[in-house]
Formats: sequence, structure tokens, C-alpha cells
Amino acid sequence: MKERTSSSGELYMVPTPIGNLEDITLRALRILGSVERILAEDTRRTRILCDHHQIRTPVIHFDDNNAKRLVPGLVEELRAGARLALVSDAGTPCISDPGALLAREAARVVPVVALPGASAVTTALSGSGLAGERFVFEGFLPRKGTERRRRLEAMVEERRTVIFFESPQRLADTLAELATMGAGARGGVVARELTKLFEEYQRGSVAELAARFAGQPPRGEIVVLLEGGEFAPPTQAQVEAMLDEALADGLGLKQASRQVAERTRRSASELYALALTRRQE
Repeated sequence: MKERTSSSGELYMVPTPIGNLEDITLRALRILGSVERILAEDTRRTRILCDHHQIRTPVIHFDDNNAKRLVPGLVEELRAGARLALVSDAGTPCISDPGALLAREAARVVPVVALPGASAVTTALSGSGLAGERFVFEGFLPRKGTERRRRLEAMVEERRTVIFFESPQRLADTLAELATMGAGARGGVVARELTKLFEEYQRGSVAELAARFAGQPPRGEIVVLLEGGEFAPPTQAQVEAMLDEALADGLGLKQASRQVAERTRRSASELYALALTRRQE
């Protein structure tokens, strides 16, 4: 099937293997071999892939550090008729990488063509044995601070399967945090080195996995999956603590009440009255 043609250029979002170099489509190879340049988050890995498949297209560096600087010029090249391909470090572009900025700006002036292909997220979910009908992807978690705690709390409260990336060094601590927040008995899966020689899936409860990796971090790239939980109404003390935290962060009464209402399934008007009382106190 022929690609779309345009008087202007085209930007192709091309998934690349997450490990095994054979996990790439024929269409992706054809596109990478026919565009004028490949924009790559990791040029070393992309050149290894291109050399393996005898692709001679020039590869240029495009990542979080230079994306904002390069995007205006790249958009003008596309407007003038250039055909470019964007690849991530591995897997599908725009998932926890800088590709979204270029895709958004390019889409204003030229067709953006996304190809299907490899993704660590869907690969891990497929092999995990956890429910796949509904899931949520959290990317990389903040390393510390209030935002990290909030993200972890939201994951514990989530009823869908949760998928996120984690470094080997922080894996045990993150699992332990989830366990102490109430997810210790919930099912979890740690998927490591997907599609590579030492691929493995470690399964168990979150508490068991935290203990298993404590003091012995695994090697390689990690995807963590957390089984969705059942909703457990928070206690009155927990609700009040959530309101106090939201107000301490500078939210107004209405905004704080709505935020806590979403997390607790309580009435926003009831929480507004409670927040007003606590502020007066």
C-alpha cells in the first residue's frame, strides 16, 4: 500500500524494537529507508538498528535537551516538502519521550503518519496475566516529593491495571511504598528485559515482590504492573487529611473540595462545608 502523498512534507512516527532487532515491520523498514532523515532519541541505538537492516538514511539527535530548539526548524523543513521519520529510544514514539512536541507542531502544517509497532507497555500487559480490558499508563514516577506521593496514592486507589516504568535501583523502594499505602496484597508483575535474551516476568503480591527485590535490584529495563483494586471508602480522618493537604498546597475551598471528592466519591458540597470548618478552626 502506498503512503499518502502531499505537496508539503510528511512526518512518520516509526516504532522500533524494544529489544529484539527483528521486531520491526516491513513498512517501518521501508519508511526508514526512504525518508530524508531519521530523528532519533538515541542515535547509537538507531544506527545499530539501521546497520542491521542495511538502512543508510542519515540519523540526527533529537531528545528532551534539544527538542524545543530544533522543532521550529524541523517544522519549516516539513512545510517545504521534507519527509522525516521520528523514532524513540525504543518502542513507539511519544510514549515517555520528547516526540509529542514535534508531532503536535508538525500536525499544524503537514500530515503526521503513525505506524503501528513495538511498545513495552502493551508487550508487558500482554504477558502479565493481569486484566487488560482497562488499564492506565503512568510513565516514569517522580523521584521524590509531594507529586510522587500523590501519584502513588492515585495508583493504589486505581481500579484499572496500572503500568509504569521504574529503574532497577528504585524498584524495591517503590514496591515497598505501594505496599505501605495499602496495595501490599494486590497482585503485581515486574517485567524485565522484554524481548531480549534474559526476558523474565516476576509475579506475586506487591509485598512479596518488594521483599524479593530488596537488597538485590534486577538488571535491565523494567516495566511494573499493578493489579487494579476495589474501591475502599476512606475514613473520616483520611478525608480530613486530604483536605488539609490540598488547602496547604494553596488550592481554594471549591477546588480542594472537588479534588478530594473525585478521590473519595464523597459529595463536593459536603466536603466544601468540611473544608470551610477546618479552615476556620
